[in-house]
Amino acid sequence: MSVQTPASTQPPTPQTPRSSDSDQRRGTLRGTVDGLRRMDLTTSQKLMIFVLSMSLFGLSNIILEIIPDPSIGPVDISVSYMVFVPLAMAALFSPFWAALGAPLGEIVFTDLLMGDFSGLAEVEGYLQMFLAVYIAGSLIRNPRSRPQIFIGAIVLVLVDKILSAVVDLAKVWIGVEDAEFVEGLPESVLTLEVIGLGVDVLMSGILLGAIPAMWLIPALHGKIEPLMGMRPRVPGEPIPGRAPRTPLFVGFALLLAVASFGFAFLEAFDLNAGEWEPDFLDQLGSWFVVVPVVAIAVVMLVAIILFRLSRTAADTELPTDPELPTDPGLPAESDQPQR
Repeated sequence: MSVQTPASTQPPTPQTPRSSDSDQRRGTLRGTVDGLRRMDLTTSQKLMIFVLSMSLFGLSNIILEIIPDPSIGPVDISVSYMVFVPLAMAALFSPFWAALGAPLGEIVFTDLLMGDFSGLAEVEGYLQMFLAVYIAGSLIRNPRSRPQIFIGAIVLVLVDKILSAVVDLAKVWIGVEDAEFVEGLPESVLTLEVIGLGVDVLMSGILLGAIPAMWLIPALHGKIEPLMGMRPRVPGEPIPGRAPRTPLFVGFALLLAVASFGFAFLEAFDLNAGEWEPDFLDQLGSWFVVVPVVAIAVVMLVAIILFRLSRTAADTELPTDPELPTDPGLPAESDQPQR
């Protein structure tokens, strides 16, 4: 009599669902998402990025106004701006809102308050710097990638200075302005613009752009975003406020470039509405630089207070369910063992 042994019954091994390749390409499964801080920016966060970019870039330009420009022979070794300041804001937070705020900080805190405001002609510099920061910040998809940061810093200077050089060449070729030749250099407008572009790339793009940015941005990544209630950017996920890679954006960028040319020619034809260069600044002396610094501090203080109030109001409006645990990492009360 044969006895049949029953087959061993083992529970089926659960199979974990495998993620699709498309999700990995989009970056939705990379990094840690805690569910508490999102990458979609609220209105208060956008305003804070805008004000922070405006204030820090304005302060950096005030510092450059104090530092004298050295020269090597006939070539002025000057720094146009500290590239790492707007680049860090665009790479860590949002390229669009950082690009909106940075050039406005230069106009308000440096040009207007320091008495060198050119009226409508300032729109030229604003549009060119906006495009430069917007495009450069959108190229940095990984804030810890030093090659991407280096490329972003160089692209920022190239976009801004090439557009400015084209405007200067057009003014000379059309005949609305005379060329300003430098003694000791070739009397060629194109040669002078190329030399100036090389100096700007070296001083602003590399010395005060790529070198400090390649250290600063990875060091701040993951540390400064939680202070604003934001989750640090994860490589591979969509960048909030980045420039779209579409023909429509290319056409929009060309339109802004053409518009900047138009505002630049207003200065050549002496049609600068709103130009302001007061005489009392020469009488007050260099200590007047304290005024824009105090203005920056006041703007930053007001922005921080409004940001804190908006976050407090948003936290109080969140619905609370007494049946849910307050901490997502702790088990619910019903799941805890009874003594």
